[in-house]
Amino acid sequence: MKMFARSTLALGLSLALASTAQADFADMDPVTLRLAHVVNEQDGFHIAATKFQELVAERTEGAISVDIYPNASLGDERTLLEGMQIGTVDMGVITNGPVANFVEEMAVFELPFLFPTPEAAYEVLDGEIGQELLDKLAEVNLKGLAYAERGFRNLTNSERAVRSPEDIDGLRIRVMENPVYTDTFRELGANAIPMAWTEALTAMQQGTIDGQENPVNVIHSFKLHETQDHMTLSRHTYAPAIFVMGMPAWNQLPEAAHEVLREAAQEAAEYGRRMNAEMEADQLEELQAAGMQIIDDADLEAFQAAVAPVYEKYGEQFGDYLTRIQEALQ
Repeated sequence: MKMFARSTLALGLSLALASTAQADFADMDPVTLRLAHVVNEQDGFHIAATKFQELVAERTEGAISVDIYPNASLGDERTLLEGMQIGTVDMGVITNGPVANFVEEMAVFELPFLFPTPEAAYEVLDGEIGQELLDKLAEVNLKGLAYAERGFRNLTNSERAVRSPEDIDGLRIRVMENPVYTDTFRELGANAIPMAWTEALTAMQQGTIDGQENPVNVIHSFKLHETQDHMTLSRHTYAPAIFVMGMPAWNQLPEAAHEVLREAAQEAAEYGRRMNAEMEADQLEELQAAGMQIIDDADLEAFQAAVAPVYEKYGEQFGDYLTRIQEALQ
């Protein structure tokens, strides 16, 4: 009888909380959030954004809807973040590199060869360290909700197969507008050129740059095999992405909505991670079938040794975050 009573009490409490939440949203004027990203509808960002859209609509009884703007239709990632700060864009799924231009400590995740596996990255990102860094976004009028995934980044180029740092020497490589990426590839011998992704696509087509670095899902979804003949599975950096919202939009919503958005973002992020993992093998096969040479036997120890100066330069710039991450990974 006691077990039955406890179960009945728990069920009653759950129903009461659900009724309260529904009442909160029943009294709320409908809101439409504009969520933007810079990639196409086949990309993992869009998959995560669509899952978020579904969860939010379901859990707010339709009081909050999410309109998704893909393909950089509202601007590049820096433009989107600036728009969130002033309220012209509500939220987005944004690569960590551009976010780190607003909160420098976020760039700790960009250090090369920091995370050995996706699971190691998830443990840090979803834990205390990751949450502290998300909270820092409030200092620049942004709200970090959860870490989605760009993934492990790999090098592509149109000139030659790359198996060692010597093979990179002199290649014109587009990198994100983030100093850690720029210095990483300069240490590897490349002519590292920071530029927005939309500009990079044109530059590759015109041959003004030789290559770029991105996860397999980006290389596949943007059909980079059409301009890039070689891919090296360097997995040199694990790149998170962030479900991030502008404080102007966040502050207009009730607390019940805040909780829904946080939970939906985390669930959508984890869903996107799973989908990325499931899709990668097929994407590699398709790229190879399309004519891209894929190098999976590069001398990664030589790459790691070459970028050691990046740790010397940036290690102390991130406070104690690098040390704490390294300790957490032991």
